[in-house]
Amino acid sequence: MAAFHLSQHPHAGADPRRLLHRLTVASLLSVLCFSMVYLLTGCRESELADNFDIKPPARDFPASGSGWAHEGNGTGAVRESRDRAGMESNSSGKEWTATRRLPQALIIGVKKGGTRALLEFLRLHPDIRALGSEPHFFDRHYARGLDWYRSMMPKALDGQIVMEKTPRYFVTVDTPARVHAMSQDVKLIVVVRDPVTRAISDYTQIISKTPDIPPFETLAFKNRTTGQIDSLWSPLWIGLYAQHMERWLAWFPRSQIHLVNGERLISDPAGELGKVQDFLGLQRIVTDKHFYFNKTKGFPCLKKPEGSSKPHCLGKTKGRTHVSIDKEVLQKLRDFYKPHNQRFYQLAGQDFGWQ
Repeated sequence: MAAFHLSQHPHAGADPRRLLHRLTVASLLSVLCFSMVYLLTGCRESELADNFDIKPPARDFPASGSGWAHEGNGTGAVRESRDRAGMESNSSGKEWTATRRLPQALIIGVKKGGTRALLEFLRLHPDIRALGSEPHFFDRHYARGLDWYRSMMPKALDGQIVMEKTPRYFVTVDTPARVHAMSQDVKLIVVVRDPVTRAISDYTQIISKTPDIPPFETLAFKNRTTGQIDSLWSPLWIGLYAQHMERWLAWFPRSQIHLVNGERLISDPAGELGKVQDFLGLQRIVTDKHFYFNKTKGFPCLKKPEGSSKPHCLGKTKGRTHVSIDKEVLQKLRDFYKPHNQRFYQLAGQDFGWQ
C-alpha cells in the first residue's frame, strides 16, 4: 500500500521542502522590508529634527539710524552681532529685547558750545541710542515724573547706552540734585568753549529770531561808560563755567563729568570723540574716517554714509557768521572772564587757553 501511494504521488515528499522554502523567502522579504522602513523612518526623523531645531533669533543692531558701516571688534551690540554670525535674522528679535530705559549718560551743556554736533557725531556709534530732541525734563518738565521721561527715550538693546542732551541743564540751579535723584552713576558730558565767543554766538542766534533787540554792546554792560559788565545777562551768565561746575561737583565726583573742548571739537572732531567714547566705556568706532572739514560752514561734517547720496552737515542754523563786536568791548569781556576761567581750569584740571 505504501509503495502504491508513493508511485501515485511522486512529488508528495517534496511539498514540505517547498513550503519551507517559501516560508524562508517570505521571512527574508519581511526582514528586508522592515529594514527599509526603519531606515527611511529614521532618516525622516533626523531630517525633521534638523528642520525643527529651535534657535534663538539673531538680534538686529542698527547704528542708531546712521547708515554707517562699522569696523573692528566692538563691545556690546557689535560683539554680540558677530558672535551670532550665520544665524537666521529675525526682524522681530529686536522688539523682544529692546526696551525704554532712563538715560545712562547726559550731555548737559553748554548752549552754543557744540552740543548738537557732539550728539550727531555720537549717534554714529552702534552702542549709543540718543534722543534727537531736547526733552528739558530736569529743568522744565520735572513734575511729569520719571515714567514720562522714560517714555521719551528711544528703545535700546542690552549693552547700548541711552542718552539725551539738554544744554540748559548745566546752568539750572535745581538740576544737579534732580539728576542725582534719578541716578548716582549717570555720566555727564559738558562741551565748553571760549565764553566770549560763546556769548557772541548766543547773541547771533537771538538776533536771528528777534532782530529788533538792542546791540550786543548795550546788553553786555550795566553801564557802558563805567564799563560795568552785566553778568546776569544770559549770554554772559552761561559763560561763568566755574560757578555752574561747582554746583555739579557738589553732587557728582569729577570722574563722572567729562569736559569736551569745543574749539577742538571743530579742529579735531575725531580726537574729541575718541575721548568721549573712552569716557563712556565704548570702543573707538567713530574715527577720523567719518569726517571732513566744510570750509564754507567752518566746521566738520560727516562723510557720505551708506544709503545716502550726499554728505551730512548740521543745519543752516549752525555756522552762522557772528555779528561784529567792538574790539574794546571784546577786551573788557576777556578781562571780566579771566578770573572765572582760571577758577574753572582748576576745577576742570586742565587749561583751555582762553585769552
